[in-house]
Amino acid sequence: MKRLRTGWWFLAGAIVAEVAGSLSLKLALESPWLYLLVVLGYATAFTLLAFVLRCGIPLGVAYGVWGASGVVLTALLSWWLLGEALTPVMLLGIVIVIIGVLCVELGSQSAEQSRAANQPVGS
Repeated sequence: MKRLRTGWWFLAGAIVAEVAGSLSLKLALESPWLYLLVVLGYATAFTLLAFVLRCGIPLGVAYGVWGASGVVLTALLSWWLLGEALTPVMLLGIVIVIIGVLCVELGSQSAEQSRAANQPVGS
């Protein structure tokens, strides 16, 4: 259980690093030195994602949460920090992405419970 909890912390770090890399990519168009932050952000994100998988979080769940959270946070932060558009249709899309990730996570939990219930005693 502690290993999975650690995996979720690694996943949070991977999300933050990926979002930082994505925002830096936009800012690097004006300040090329920020490409260093882009590379660092993405390298950190992928390294932490590997740790997430080593902690036992299923790939579909980890990638789904990582990708969807990155999309949502990047859209919201680019609106807030960079003044980019955030329309009602985009907000609807964000809600749909969040619902989709919740469905993947709930489906994964259900599959784990089903698999545990079907394992023979002592294995």
